[in-house]
Amino acid sequence: MNDRHTRRFGLGTATCLVMGNIIGGGIFLLPASVAPFGTVSLVAFGVLTIGAVALALVFGRLAERHPDTGGPYVYAREAFGDFAGFLSAWSYWTMTWVSNAALAVAIVGYVHVLLPGRPSDTTDLLIALGALWLPAVANFAGTRYVGLVQTVSTVLKFIPLLFIAVVGLFFFDPANLGSFHEGSGSALGGMSAAAAILLYSYVGVESAAMSAGEVRDPERNVGRATVLGTIGSAVVYLLGTVAVFGTVAHDKLVKSQAPFSDAVNAMFGGHWGGTVVAIAAVVSIIGALNGWTLMSAQSPYAAAKDGLFPAPFLTKRRGVPTFGVVAAGVLASALTVINYLLGSGGVFEILVLITTFSATVPYLLAAGAQVYFLLSGRRDKVRPARFARDLTLALTAFGFTFWLVAGAGYAAIYQGVLFLFAGILVYAWMAARRTARQEEATAAAATPTPVDHEAVPRPAASAAAPPHTT
Repeated sequence: MNDRHTRRFGLGTATCLVMGNIIGGGIFLLPASVAPFGTVSLVAFGVLTIGAVALALVFGRLAERHPDTGGPYVYAREAFGDFAGFLSAWSYWTMTWVSNAALAVAIVGYVHVLLPGRPSDTTDLLIALGALWLPAVANFAGTRYVGLVQTVSTVLKFIPLLFIAVVGLFFFDPANLGSFHEGSGSALGGMSAAAAILLYSYVGVESAAMSAGEVRDPERNVGRATVLGTIGSAVVYLLGTVAVFGTVAHDKLVKSQAPFSDAVNAMFGGHWGGTVVAIAAVVSIIGALNGWTLMSAQSPYAAAKDGLFPAPFLTKRRGVPTFGVVAAGVLASALTVINYLLGSGGVFEILVLITTFSATVPYLLAAGAQVYFLLSGRRDKVRPARFARDLTLALTAFGFTFWLVAGAGYAAIYQGVLFLFAGILVYAWMAARRTARQEEATAAAATPTPVDHEAVPRPAASAAAPPHTT
C-alpha cells in the first residue's frame, strides 16, 4: 500500500487525536456531577491527572519498542501471548462501538438547543444515526481526512473551553465554592466518591499508540503526542472545573443541567451561554466520534493480522481498516435503534456500564506488559538508564488503572466480566480455525511430491559395448 496514504499523522495531528478522544461530551456535565462532594473533588481530579499522565508515559515507552497499529493489543500479546492479546482487543473493540452509541445519543440534546422544535423519537434517532455515520464517511476517505477533521474539531472545541476556563478565573469568587467536603463521611471518602465519577475522564490516552502504524516517526511522535494530548486535556478539565466552581454559586451548581452555560451567563450576563456551549458540545462530540470510529477499527485490524479476529477486519483503504469502521457503525447503530425504537433503556444502560469495565482491561494488560518487559531482563527493549523511572511509571499506571476498576462499581465489573468471558467463544473459534490451517499447511509440506516417471530422462546407453569374452 502506498505509504503516503498510511503515514499521514504528524505530531500535531496525533496530539489532536488524543485530545479529541479524551475530551468528548462528558466534560460539559462534569462540574455539576462532582459538585455535591465539595471542592475535595478538585483534589481528586488532580490525583487522577497524575495517574493519567503516568499511563500516557507508559504508552509512550511501549510505543518506542513496538510502534505498530494496535497499541495495547500488541503489547499484551507480545508479553503474555495470544489469549491476553485477544482479551485486550476484544475488550477495547466492544468499548469503542458501545461508547460511540452513547456519544451519538448524547449529541441529540445539544442539537435540540441549537434547533429548537418539538422532539420526536424518529427525529432524535435520525440525528443520532447521522452523528454516527458522518465521522464514518470521513474515515472512509482515509487517514488524511480523519486527521483533518480531528485537528479542526479539536481546535474548535479547545479554544472556547480554554477561553471559559481562563476568563472564568478573573470572575472567580471563593464564596461560590461552598465547603471543602459536603455530605456525611470523611473527606477521603468524598474524594474517592468524586473520583469514581471522574475516573473515566481520561479514557483515550492510548489513541496515538492504537494508531501508531499511521503516525510518522512513531518511536518519537507517539509518546510525545500521548503526553501532550493528555496534559492539554488536563488543563482544560482542571481549569474549566475550577472556573465553573468559582463563578456559579454552589447551591445552583449542584442542581445545574448545563454548568458551563451557567458559568458563561454568570460571567457575561444574558442567556446566550447555552447556545455557545451547545455549539462547543456538538463539535466536541463529533470530533470524539471521528477519532473513536478510527479506534474501533484499529484494534480488531491488529488482531486479525495475527489470526485472532476474522479476516475481513484486515480490509484496509488509505490507512483506515474500512471493514472495522462499517462493523462498528452497524453495531453502534443497532444499539441506538434499540434505545429509541424499542424503549429498552435498561439494555442500553447495561451495555454502557460494560464499557466502563472494558476500557480498563487493555490498560491493565499494557501496564502489566511494561512491568514484565522491565523485570524479565529484556532490557535491550528499554533503556537501562531509565529502568527505575520506567518501573515506577509502570507501577503507578497499573495502580491508577486498578483504581479505575474499583471505581467502576460492582454492577459494571460483574456485567463486564460476563461480557469479557463471552469473548472466549470467539477466541476458541478463531484459534481452532488457525490450528486447522496450520495443520493443513504442515501436512502439505510433509507430503512428498509425486514423481512423474515418464518425465524423468533415462540414462543414455554407452556408445561402445564392452568386448565379449569367453
